[in-house]
Amino acid sequence: MADPNWDDLQLFHVVAELGGLSAAAQRTGLSAPTIGRRMLALERTLGRSLFLRSQRGYRLAHDGEVLFERVSGMQAVADAIADWHGEAFAMPWVSIAVDSWLAGFAADHVLRIKGPEDGFRICLAAAAPSLALAFREADVAVLGARPDSGNLAVRRAGSMAYAVYRRNDLSGDDLPWVSMGTGAAVSASDRWVFENRESAITTWTEDRDLLVRLVVAGAGQGVLPVHLGDANPALERVGGIIDELTHPLFIVANDDDRHRPEVRTVIERLAAFIRENDALLAGRTGG
Repeated sequence: MADPNWDDLQLFHVVAELGGLSAAAQRTGLSAPTIGRRMLALERTLGRSLFLRSQRGYRLAHDGEVLFERVSGMQAVADAIADWHGEAFAMPWVSIAVDSWLAGFAADHVLRIKGPEDGFRICLAAAAPSLALAFREADVAVLGARPDSGNLAVRRAGSMAYAVYRRNDLSGDDLPWVSMGTGAAVSASDRWVFENRESAITTWTEDRDLLVRLVVAGAGQGVLPVHLGDANPALERVGGIIDELTHPLFIVANDDDRHRPEVRTVIERLAAFIRENDALLAGRTGG
């Protein structure tokens, strides 16, 4: 047995609500004979009489009343879905993935990226090591390494430097070291301590945020981005910038998406934001 067509059920709802073909024709733009034929076809499909027909119009039969109640519930759900869908697309949004060393800094200055007057929304996240821009896991990303594949538009923007930091009330040349764990080390800065000071490591972590907290807590000295270390009054640099760890930053977007007005706006603002803070990120201030 064939299932009733949702369009026919919606048309049935209109006829039942208005009580006749002429009124339904005015609302839907279909002709009265067409509507009449479709209602007869619906009755045949369902195997039930839905209307009591007379010169005064279409009155619901018992089965028609049952169906009207059920279609009314379906229509309410359909309307709610349409409203929900409309709300989602009422304002476009841009997903932004930022290198996890830089994501908190971007969040602290989010109004430089999106102002309250902008007609779009953003989703800001720390970029996971497995981020796949080619598969639209983010619209725009700020990364510490240039992607080597995909249909991507790549724009260089500033650089980020690193140095060794310790809590400023600690001293001595024999302080222990805090390191990123080997399983979580995704960059040269993450690997530097265990590649150069492995025997002196007493504490390690799989989380960059926890690495900062461990150094601040006095667990030992560790390698941090200078924009984080210099900004923390509890920390001091030990020595200068580790030159071999300094790397460029790249703003990356899928080449097909970068022409969307809201994506283009976010790219330009991220570039301006990084440019304005280039001295801080590159370690030319503080220390």
